[in-house]
Amino acid sequence: MEAAIATIQGMTGIGIGLIIGLGAMGACIGVGIMASRFLEGAARQPELMPQLQAKVFLLLGLIDASFIIGVGLALWFATGNPLLGQLPGAH
Repeated sequence: MEAAIATIQGMTGIGIGLIIGLGAMGACIGVGIMASRFLEGAARQPELMPQLQAKVFLLLGLIDASFIIGVGLALWFATGNPLLGQLPGAH
């Protein structure tokens, strides 16, 4: 029983790491691509820069919000594990 609990907790830790790591990687790549396209668009048509900038900031907030939601879920999985109370010596 103790080995099964340890395995589940280990797999939970791996899952949490994957959620946070892949979410951060995806958000960073997305922000980088979006910012490079914004700079290209602003260089081609400088008169559209204020409109493009507003859209870039809106999308930047949405991308970061999705990553933060993923971090929140990962932390919820880390702390909301019902098996933590079943460890030997835990009361």
